[in-house]
Order: sequence, then C-alpha cells, then structure tokens
Amino acid sequence: MSTYQITVEGHLDDRWAEWLAPLELERRPDGTTSLGGDLADQSALFGLLQKIHDMNLQLLSVDRVDPDDSAGGPAP
Repeated sequence: MSTYQITVEGHLDDRWAEWLAPLELERRPDGTTSLGGDLADQSALFGLLQKIHDMNLQLLSVDRVDPDDSAGGPAP
C-alpha cells in the first residue's frame, strides 16, 4: 500500500468523491483539487489516472508520499 497525492486543475464537486474513492478531495485556494490517500498498488494508481483522463481533467502532479514524513512531501 502506498500513499499518493494527485493534483488536478480546477475544483471538483463533492459528487466525484465516491467515484474517486479511496482518495479524499481537497479544494485548494489556487483553483486546483488535491486527491490524497492510500492505493493498494500501481495497478490501482493507473486505474485512478485513467478515471482522471476519462473526466478530461488536466493532471498537474502525481506524488508518492511517505506517511511517516510529517512535512507531507514526496517520498525519496
């Protein structure tokens, strides 16, 4: 299991939260949405990225996050 933080352009409505589960949506003041949480494996990550593509969203970043990193930065 790995923790990811994915950023997309624009603010997503709450109605997408269930479809993008298990990731949680966070709307940021800069006009982006952060999707964060645990995914079982790389196959689950690719499936989620396909959903983002199917929604015609602009993908800004994908980061694997070390859950022990208190700063919340990308894993080395």
